[in-house]
Amino acid sequence: SPRNLDLPSCAVNAASQGNFELKGYGFEAALEQLRRPRTVRVGLIQNKIQLPTTSPVAEQINALHRRIAEIVEVAAMCDVNIVCFQEAWVMPFAFCTRERLPWTEFAESAENGATTKFCQELAKKHNMVIVSPILERDESHADTLWNTAVVISNTGAVLGKTRKNHIPRVGDFNESTYYMEGNTGHRVFQTAFGRIAVNICYGRHHPLNWLMYGINGAEIIFNPSATIGELSESLWPIEARNAAIANHCFTCAINRVGTEHFENEFTSGDGKKAHHDFGHFYGSSYVSAPDGSRTPGLSRVSDGLLIAEMDLNLCRQTCDKWNFKMTGRYEMYAEELARAVRPDFQPDIVRE
Repeated sequence: SPRNLDLPSCAVNAASQGNFELKGYGFEAALEQLRRPRTVRVGLIQNKIQLPTTSPVAEQINALHRRIAEIVEVAAMCDVNIVCFQEAWVMPFAFCTRERLPWTEFAESAENGATTKFCQELAKKHNMVIVSPILERDESHADTLWNTAVVISNTGAVLGKTRKNHIPRVGDFNESTYYMEGNTGHRVFQTAFGRIAVNICYGRHHPLNWLMYGINGAEIIFNPSATIGELSESLWPIEARNAAIANHCFTCAINRVGTEHFENEFTSGDGKKAHHDFGHFYGSSYVSAPDGSRTPGLSRVSDGLLIAEMDLNLCRQTCDKWNFKMTGRYEMYAEELARAVRPDFQPDIVRE
């Protein structure tokens, strides 16, 4: 199990005054003779929306900016190098409603929107890489909407963006009303603190999605999510941990908290009564290491900041031990998958 981190008293006091949970854990790696430890601290933030969903859009955004700035300040006190926010952090998770307005008004440019500019200032101030998942309005392509994570360098520059590869059509999560599957592939970002990727929410259910980030060299894969207890809580502790083991990397699972109520009723198309919310976001954010160890999760009900100190040398050490990447039969998988997606594909089944 990871060790408990000794966090500064000023951070502990600030978290208490700010009414959010603060936990810190450290993962160990063996000392090597030719490589120094590559120690990185990451921070995961889970939070509730700050105002009712009926509040003016600008007020909701500003309130979330203020809340996140408060928590990032504590992350900086704890020497965090990379911080990741939850999926669509700057708005209610309104995609269940399938209404256009006011929810599409939360969409912003990934390159120069107000939230990206806000994060750029935070990144420069704290010398911190920031992963900011937003609802993106792609002004260069007919105002198309995307579920996007913006990666901002510790210098304050926009390093790039990556879009959600898999869009759910499960229960209330009919998100294709707003955006479709992303077109940025499996980008990995070289930061000052290691190579990172962002596997947004529903992509965690797809092992090949994790695999491709790993093949592209990710050492840390963030999974910013918004998922409810009734739907997925039994899967939550397993999937990111399995992905860390299978891909010899660290994985960071982040989930928002709270129950978000909407003015107009909506249905799930399952014959059940219409409702004003779609369940409790259960938090429980955690970090897993390539050797299978993991941190405890944050609270199911409270805002929180989880800090994990990791030596990225553990990625290669675990790879050298288990050899999953070396022993993977990727050429065989590629050949068989290429056949499987053909219209004339027939499964390879031997019968008497």
